[in-house]
Amino acid sequence: MVAGLLAIVGCGSNAGAPDFVAKSMDQVDDPQTCAGCHPKHYQEWASSMHAYAADDPLFVAMNRRGQREGQIGKFCVNCHAPMAVLTNATTDGLNLQDLPPKLKGVTCYFCHNVTAVNGTHDNPLQLAQDGVMRGELDQPVRNTFHSSAYSTLLDRDQLDSAKLCGSCHDIVNTQGARLERTYQEWQQSVFSQAQIGTTCGQCHMDQGTVLEPIAAVAGSPARHFHSHLFPAVDLPLTPRPDTDALATATQSFLDTTLQSALCVRGTGATTQLQVVLDNVAAGHRFPSGATQDRRVWLQVTAYANDAIIYQTGMVSPDTALSAADRTDLFWLGDCLLGDQGQQVRMFWEAADLESSLLPAQLTFDTTDPRYYQTHVAVDYPIAGGSIGVSPDRVTLDVRLAPFDLDVFDSLVDSGDLGESEGVTVAQMRSLLAPRTVGQELVWTRATASEVFIDQGVPTSCISTTNLRASADKVPAPLHTRCGP
Repeated sequence: MVAGLLAIVGCGSNAGAPDFVAKSMDQVDDPQTCAGCHPKHYQEWASSMHAYAADDPLFVAMNRRGQREGQIGKFCVNCHAPMAVLTNATTDGLNLQDLPPKLKGVTCYFCHNVTAVNGTHDNPLQLAQDGVMRGELDQPVRNTFHSSAYSTLLDRDQLDSAKLCGSCHDIVNTQGARLERTYQEWQQSVFSQAQIGTTCGQCHMDQGTVLEPIAAVAGSPARHFHSHLFPAVDLPLTPRPDTDALATATQSFLDTTLQSALCVRGTGATTQLQVVLDNVAAGHRFPSGATQDRRVWLQVTAYANDAIIYQTGMVSPDTALSAADRTDLFWLGDCLLGDQGQQVRMFWEAADLESSLLPAQLTFDTTDPRYYQTHVAVDYPIAGGSIGVSPDRVTLDVRLAPFDLDVFDSLVDSGDLGESEGVTVAQMRSLLAPRTVGQELVWTRATASEVFIDQGVPTSCISTTNLRASADKVPAPLHTRCGP
């Protein structure tokens, strides 16, 4: 297919004689046309959740139910199929299955034709609609297909570029509840500071280690390629071009986000366990995004002579966190609250929320007390007291479920979610099983990497990173108004 597109669009430079000069908007705004000159970009994008945004069965089901119950209009489709909204092809997303692919998802043209960001949330992007594709290169190679221009909004090395991403990654519902706050979280972190900062693109669009031509254009110079997989948390539930590549990139991405330490404090009848978490790599809180539907929790097991003496966070893959044994359960995420303070599940019902996300880094200065605000400690038992026996082995796993199974089941029960592209509901549910983030920690007296006295209590810890459990830390945020 790519070879055929090359012949159609003619990817030569202006110095050559193209087979065909294609500058009509009907071609410039079509991602498949982009594949002719940018096959690698297209292949990765086609595997990404950006390309999948309007086809995701969870989005389709949630939008269908929201239109019926919440009369949400273009609230969802504004970011999941922005070109369809921009061209007036849809007003509510209920007809997306009848629209051409180029109007669905977050497309090449939608990002690369942006000329201004006129707000901070719910897609305030302004497109030039001039056929000019904007990017990070201030000296782009002239070509016979589209005009090119430099823009700080598309230059991942400029802080300005975060505004483009943030426009759809900060979401406020009609009741004023800030459902997604990723861009706001980044703005409040050290990563948004001039001369220090790291942008969305610098984390979510890996730069290649070797120089290569990034366009199939005669005379195209070797440059750094930037990945268009955009790994984060979510993965497709139905077949996509290269799901394995996205899954591998996503797991690798998540595995480097947190640091953790596992400690045993005291001995005998006074023994307690402690977990220290540090959001070391996310440029925002963790988890982030649609945190009302994400669930992160700690799975801790203590043994004595191979017998389990304490355990929390054991959740079977097919069990919703709300239905699991919640004894001493520590979990990270948002829960939605209605206008009477009651817990609700659907985003259009929310008037408020309660959050327990890990904070983002505020400073890189280790002499600044704020440096340790990301060092979050969870003591077990959470209610106080002790586990009663000295363990000889303790394990810690950080578990992440990308989507709340209670919401999934509710969408099935309401008839809004069913089989899609030959994938059954049961198969989709199984794909939402929790996964481990980072390396499992296994503490024993012999393998402890740090031993110290903490407030008069002997403490022994293990960490496989540079996290020092003895450093300053803050108590973990706990939910008090709602459950998972």
